[in-house]
Amino acid sequence: MKLSTILYLSALLIPAVSAHYRWTSLVEGSTVTTAYEFVRQNTNYNSPVTDVTSDDLRCNTGSWASAATTQTANVTAGSVVGLALDQAIYHQGVVNIYMAKAPGSASEFDGSGDVWFKVHEISAITDGGQSITWPDDNLTQVTFTLPSSLPSGQYLLRAEQIALHVAQSFGGAQFYISCAQINVANGGNGTPGPLVSIPGVYTGNEPGILINIYDPIPATYTQPGPAVWSG
Repeated sequence: MKLSTILYLSALLIPAVSAHYRWTSLVEGSTVTTAYEFVRQNTNYNSPVTDVTSDDLRCNTGSWASAATTQTANVTAGSVVGLALDQAIYHQGVVNIYMAKAPGSASEFDGSGDVWFKVHEISAITDGGQSITWPDDNLTQVTFTLPSSLPSGQYLLRAEQIALHVAQSFGGAQFYISCAQINVANGGNGTPGPLVSIPGVYTGNEPGILINIYDPIPATYTQPGPAVWSG
């Protein structure tokens, strides 16, 4: 039996309840803040969302209920921010980081409408169909530099890891999601975009979401979602 087939069958045997990693903390520079201090706590104890048409795809199930009691962190445009997990990611997949500017307070913003833009991504590396490298080996946090031209104001900062270990059928991809609340100071006059809605950004049929990563091994990988806005 081919190794790729063995890995695929093994993934099917992993119980869904084992998928418990969650984005819990905001990262400011080299500091990981207290869990759920600035990140909305959700009620999805199994963690992933699989329905790309659900409002839960924004910040995860039950997170809106914690928005008002979640603090908003003060950060500066051009600084390093990110989100950290409660344990290392262990399912193969990719990472996208989105932001959405609140019309007022981030704690009062539900993230609806065409307001989201991508600011960072970590994709898979393929090698002509012979091998594929996933950004999930001991990954416990993802950080990036806020564009210096990002306008000042309050934002939702959304981390999304798309686990693809059982994504060979529609609805099999698992979206591990959380949203932090931040207030950006000393910003610029950039125009973030393209702007998308969540849900709405994905149909579930994208080649980077509906994919068999084991047999055959993909020759290439296409990151789902819009292009990254870098300022």
